[in-house]
Amino acid sequence: MARLTGKTVLISGAARGLGAACARALADEGAGVVIGDLLEAEGRRLSEELGDSAHYVYLDVTDADAWRTAVTEARQTFGGLDVLVNNAGIAVGAPLEEHTLDQWNGALAVNLTGTFLGMRAAVPALRERGGGSIVNVSSVEGLRGSAGLHGYVAAKFGVRGLTKSAAVELGRHGIRVNSVHPGFVRTAMTENLDPEVLQIPLGRAAEPGDVAPLVVFLAADDSAYCTGAEFVVDGGLVSGVPHSG
Repeated sequence: MARLTGKTVLISGAARGLGAACARALADEGAGVVIGDLLEAEGRRLSEELGDSAHYVYLDVTDADAWRTAVTEARQTFGGLDVLVNNAGIAVGAPLEEHTLDQWNGALAVNLTGTFLGMRAAVPALRERGGGSIVNVSSVEGLRGSAGLHGYVAAKFGVRGLTKSAAVELGRHGIRVNSVHPGFVRTAMTENLDPEVLQIPLGRAAEPGDVAPLVVFLAADDSAYCTGAEFVVDGGLVSGVPHSG
């Protein structure tokens, strides 16, 4: 039997890139997948591709009402909610003196507040099922600094901390909360960046399919004793000190 048969997963930012790869991988393992995203056309196309295993819902992660609607649709479509994957994210960079308040607030709103709102909306539904799993997609930038990405780095560090406080609080309900820290992943968000400058020990950037199996593991009962933990999938990027030669 597939590892997630009978389980329902809600994923934010699931219409393309890493979120779409996770949606496909989770559906392959038998899950009913709710694809939450602002990108309606792409979200509906993915839902059609996955057939009866998927349902698209418009989701602005900064909107508490939209989160409540997404959780309600998960319950109505698949009978409940077992897993939340907080994947939606944006990255806008600028030197500190040029980093605008709008850029800062936008990064925190999507990457951190969106994660908080998603967890808050999902917890009652997860508790009804007797427990479940929350997977918060942070970044290697939640483990280290990166010039210019001040709002993004602050938000991803925040996701890392929020994961731990939620894990401590929700463990008694059987709800596990873990963070995933991808390195450089080839998606629309990174298409204008050159991975060669990062000196990745494994010698290449990640594809979304390199990260999705880890999300499946954390969604499934394979990780039943994992909570409050950081799972790094970065090709070794944060393990060494970069050298010029």
